[in-house]
Amino acid sequence: MTDNAVLRLRQDRLDRATRPFLARGCRAVRCQGCLLPQQNCLCATIKPQQANSRFCLIMFGAEPLKPSNTGRLIADILPDTQAFPWSRTEIDPGLLAAISDPTRQPYVVFPASYADRPVVSTLPTGGKPPLFIMLDGTWSEARKMFRKSPYLNAFPVFSLNVLAASGYLLREASRPEQHCTAEVAAALLQQAGDEQAAIGLSQHFNYFREQYLAGKPHRPEAPVTANLPQSA
Repeated sequence: MTDNAVLRLRQDRLDRATRPFLARGCRAVRCQGCLLPQQNCLCATIKPQQANSRFCLIMFGAEPLKPSNTGRLIADILPDTQAFPWSRTEIDPGLLAAISDPTRQPYVVFPASYADRPVVSTLPTGGKPPLFIMLDGTWSEARKMFRKSPYLNAFPVFSLNVLAASGYLLREASRPEQHCTAEVAAALLQQAGDEQAAIGLSQHFNYFREQYLAGKPHRPEAPVTANLPQSA
């Protein structure tokens, strides 16, 4: 069984819970590493990669508990990924330490169309290695975290264009061009020059999606894809 920061955060949430968390498909017997049904387990296929970039996941509510969460896939492939729960009033000291690392340049990854301050879309040549801060939740939850986390206001907002419709399929997006956390992370790695890690994460995401859908009683039809503009 694999281990990473998201799984540790998940276990901490479970240990603190006063009632069971019942996700969709809760009757399935799941692997506790990849959270897929045991017959669809992909733990043996996980191949961690090295990267100059680092990710810090700020996770909303029950997001670490959800089998469909893809932030966990980033931590599978990049073991130094950090994950923290979001709270408007009780900020994890570990999160503040992570985003204050003097050896890295933090970027808050967020779509330009929703940002209320200037954004950047390229990394400076010769700059510090990036720390990509990912707001992991639904789009409405991510917007809430962005608006109500003043400790992130000092950092530049990074927005990128992903010129393809999302292939996620595991949850319904409010807009067809919106992408899940792992898809955005793979695009960020590609832009940062961490090409092998980007390939590894994309392959891991694709196989996870395949195995997740295979474990559902009814597989949804794949949507028609189109080249649609996307910001983070």
